[in-house]
Amino acid sequence: MIRVLICDDQTVVREGLAAILSTAPGIEVVGLARNGREALDLLQEAQPEVVLMDLKMPVMNGVQTTQQLRRAYPEVNVLVLTTYADDQWVLDAVRAGAAGYLLKDTRRDVLIDAIKGTAEGKTYLDPAIAGKLTQQVASGMTPPQPAEPPIYPFTEREQEVLNLLAQGHSNPEIANRLHLAKGTVRNYVSAILQKLGVSDRTQAAVVAVQRGMIEPKED
Repeated sequence: MIRVLICDDQTVVREGLAAILSTAPGIEVVGLARNGREALDLLQEAQPEVVLMDLKMPVMNGVQTTQQLRRAYPEVNVLVLTTYADDQWVLDAVRAGAAGYLLKDTRRDVLIDAIKGTAEGKTYLDPAIAGKLTQQVASGMTPPQPAEPPIYPFTEREQEVLNLLAQGHSNPEIANRLHLAKGTVRNYVSAILQKLGVSDRTQAAVVAVQRGMIEPKED
């Protein structure tokens, strides 16, 4: 059972998400918070595996909360829910350590899949956010720094995979576009992460665009 804490300042959103997740097999809502401070206060008692985090909230916003949460409870994964795909706070959430990024109007099945993936330590980036995120970085915003210096060069195929990854495409979509097996794409993605010195595909996209390694996706 995946334990989920919902943090959003809008009552209708909190209660709506709780209602949706109450019918999802394998998911249990263990707490509701109106702001980041309430979420942090609930963490020890609720012991969630995933926190659904709004970004713009009073008292303590989602970026500040994610930073503090990840420092104090690194085993807890944060899935950001944002209203706007071009919200510049999404990039700050990347740096803060959030593991996933969804729009609030996402479908129920996508939300549930994202929660399950986030609980497993995977990164989920909504395709609508991915293109905007790369454009934000290309315009001069500072990305998260890689843990280790990147190792170059990239092969031609790795570069193709990186371009599609930065546009928010999933491994199956990349496999279909490049006529590759899914396992082969997974291996390419792993090699890309290692060469860039980052831990997930979202940071890989941000770092690659900022360093001029790829072109931002056109609207």
